[in-house]
Amino acid sequence: MSLPDFLTTETEDVILARLLATVSNDIDKSEGSYIYDALAAAAAELAQMKIDMQNFLARGFASTTFDEYLDYRVEEHGLERKAAVKATGTVTFTGTSGTVIPSGTVVATPADPMLSVAAIEFVTTADTTIPAGGSVNASIQATTAGENGNVLSGTITVQGTYIAGVSAVTNASATTGGENTETDTSLLARYLTKVQNPGTSGNKADYKNWALEIAGVGNAQVIPLWDGNGTVKVVLVDDDGLPVSSTIVDAVQEHISPSAGTGDGEAPVGATVTVAAATAVNINVTATIIRTGTKTLAEIKTAFETALTAYLKSIAFATDNTVRYVRIGSMILDTEGVSDYSNLQVNSGTANITISAGQVAVKGTVTLNE
Repeated sequence: MSLPDFLTTETEDVILARLLATVSNDIDKSEGSYIYDALAAAAAELAQMKIDMQNFLARGFASTTFDEYLDYRVEEHGLERKAAVKATGTVTFTGTSGTVIPSGTVVATPADPMLSVAAIEFVTTADTTIPAGGSVNASIQATTAGENGNVLSGTITVQGTYIAGVSAVTNASATTGGENTETDTSLLARYLTKVQNPGTSGNKADYKNWALEIAGVGNAQVIPLWDGNGTVKVVLVDDDGLPVSSTIVDAVQEHISPSAGTGDGEAPVGATVTVAAATAVNINVTATIIRTGTKTLAEIKTAFETALTAYLKSIAFATDNTVRYVRIGSMILDTEGVSDYSNLQVNSGTANITISAGQVAVKGTVTLNE
């Protein structure tokens, strides 16, 4: 945003010079004089006011404001910042048959004081009893909202609440669904999408905006008439351009159309809406590279995988979402430590990969040989 001249040229020195010019020359206004010192103080305050005016102006525009000021701006268009979401999952308790695991039982990942790693705590969400088999699954939810609650399988091994009769606890699968509070960048993007693509009584823009209102949705593709007249399919990816979890799918379905055609959600009466996670299309890359010697093969692979992931995220649901063979080759050459490559294979071929409606390209296996 370009600032008006009167906010950028009015420095303290400029203001002071103008004030001094209004004083008659037969009066002492040299530096250190009473007049000079009095006007210098006023000039400093006026210059600070100009700086404050710059900040006030920036807070008035969505593209330059931040934090709660951005919240105020988007509220004018019916948007709210997505709140943080608690991760959920399942743990398995092992112990004596008949032992009751009450709702609210605390389990956690181990802390590591040496590495300043805090424990991530979860609580069970329902009463459970260990059966004759000696183990039982229990649903859990993180005590604190945020992505930190998304922990790997096998990491929840601590009993925060001691229960006699429980000998062990673990999670066979990773916990998922934890989301941080929406960032300014994400909120601004949703705001611009809504104001630049206004919805009109259930058009494609409406369905996309409705989906984006749910925490955990990074982007949405709307497929009209996908299963006949009156049908709409909304396909979802998360903030990383990956298929969303079933929990998020259910939340969006409930928000847009909890029951087909009734108009109980955001969708108009008569619309049969199906919400689904995008179908992942793995992009597997194999190539032979020549190293410059400045990076190890492992470092080159890591850097290339990062670039590939970013590229695939950038084309998710884009108008042109074809995975370009030559683009991947260029990314290999652009990777620090690579001087040349050969034998590039993308999904076992040398052609572009077409991504259909409802699909999203994701990083598969990457094999770089020398």
